[in-house]
Amino acid sequence: MDEIDIGDLFPVPVSLKSLILVLNVLQEPLRPQTPPSTVEIYTRNDVGEDRGPKDIKIHLVGQHPLWGHHLWNASKTFASYLDTHWTELCRDKRVLELGAGGGLPGLVAALNQANSVVLTDYPDPELIRNLEKNAKENLLGAAIEKTTVEGFIWGASATDLLRNGPFDIIILSDLLFNHSQHDALLRTCDQTLAHTAPALVLVFYTHHRPWLAEKDMEFFEKARNAGWECEQVVQAYTGAMFADDRGDEKIRGTVHGWRMWRSLFG
Repeated sequence: MDEIDIGDLFPVPVSLKSLILVLNVLQEPLRPQTPPSTVEIYTRNDVGEDRGPKDIKIHLVGQHPLWGHHLWNASKTFASYLDTHWTELCRDKRVLELGAGGGLPGLVAALNQANSVVLTDYPDPELIRNLEKNAKENLLGAAIEKTTVEGFIWGASATDLLRNGPFDIIILSDLLFNHSQHDALLRTCDQTLAHTAPALVLVFYTHHRPWLAEKDMEFFEKARNAGWECEQVVQAYTGAMFADDRGDEKIRGTVHGWRMWRSLFG
């Protein structure tokens, strides 16, 4: 094999094949750096001093394939709904949030005197560390003591989540776009929700892809077939997250909120 000496660039002789490989690598465009993490401030309305701060500081990962790098409009509307109905939905309740992202709704539940809150997301270290940071920075006293952060995969065994008993409220915030996971979400809800009234699953979402709205809504069709009652309780126009996305802006800018409960509750 031919050997060549290219002086200061490589102080020792290298094979021609190795040189070609190195030069090809040098010609490759540099991999873009991961965007830095961001922070959004969510301002609550009409909360007393005994229900935590008015402003909640949400750290978001810089970029993530599971979409944890945005504070979605559904989560803000969800947080407002919990603040408005806190005595019914938060106070003294055991709350579970699935696919929490930045964790805003779950944090608001904790601030509204929940008995306990478990914030979960896919067990990716970056996502979990970020959730832990948001809990530590926004919760104090009893609220932080009653809040835990855990990695969890939808549809997996919920034994660890249930070590302190089932939940009164389950939060699903902007998860319905993930059509392949509807069955797994419903399975986890069935495993973890208490079998006593008025235990509820709260589902808030936006049709981010209007042409797939029917696929989003299949979640509720599957839920009804599995014995859940479903009722829409919120429809609020907030403006679209991304102005240049495809599809009707009014549809992309509307948040919907639903309650689900087991049919046996009547």
